[in-house]
This record gives sequence, C-alpha cells and structure tokens, in this order.
Amino acid sequence: MNKNLVERLAFLQRVVTKEIKHLNYSSMQVFKEPLTIERVASLATDEDQAEKVEAFTSRFSRLQDTVGDKLLPTWLNALGEQTGAAIDNLDKAEKLGALASADQWLEIRQLRNQMIHEYIEAIEVLTNALQAAHGYQQELINLAQAILDDVNNRNLIN
Repeated sequence: MNKNLVERLAFLQRVVTKEIKHLNYSSMQVFKEPLTIERVASLATDEDQAEKVEAFTSRFSRLQDTVGDKLLPTWLNALGEQTGAAIDNLDKAEKLGALASADQWLEIRQLRNQMIHEYIEAIEVLTNALQAAHGYQQELINLAQAILDDVNNRNLIN
C-alpha cells in the first residue's frame, strides 16, 4: 500500500476518533432529558440549548460526512476495492460486514437534511429528526468503529 494512503488512513483514524468523542459529548448535553416538541420550540428563545442542539446536529453531520465520504472510500481503496458512487461504497461496506444496512445509512443521511434545513419552520420535523438521529447515532459510530477496527486488525497503518 502506498505511503499517501497509509498517511490518509492514519489521519482519518485520528479525526474520526475525535469526532466520535465530541458527538457523544453533545449528545449527552442535548438528550440528558427527553427531547420534546416543547423543548425544541423553546430553542428560539433558549440560546444555550439552541447552541447545544446546533453542536449535536453539526457533529452528527460532520461524523457522517467524514465516515461516508472520506474514511469509507479510503478504507476500501486500502483493501484493494474499486470505489464508486456513495451507494456502491455503502453496499461494499455492508458486504464486508462493516455496515448493518446501506439502506439505513441513506435514511440517516436524510436526517441530516431535515435537521439542517427544517430548523426554523417545522418544529415537529426537527424534533423527529433529532430524536431519530439520536437513535441512529450508535449505528453511525458502529460503522466508523468497524472500519477503524479493521484498519488496526489488518495493520494497514502500522
């Protein structure tokens, strides 16, 4: 494997590890009590809580982007797999056992758009998207961790 690919994997391993840590922190801040429609509606006036929700949304989206758009294709390249469109890469990750369901990943991707674009106008949509993202958070982390574990088990960066 070429040196640039090894360095890229090592870099992404460090970044993803930090992103998981930060997402878990934000999640604890937002979901330490049930996230209700009333709590989400209060974000318009509760800036402290709004910042916590914004951090969760941003960190969830960032980890999803890093894993899906960067780590996954780099890992597949390191394994000698041909990479392609995101859905093809997700299908390969599913076949390799790193991802439970490529279709579920696409559902998670939709949540990102709902959390970001529906933030102001549709409180119910935002509430449901935030709750669903929290529910899928572990799946997102599981994919990242499965790839990182495989990288370590195969000694791809050592």
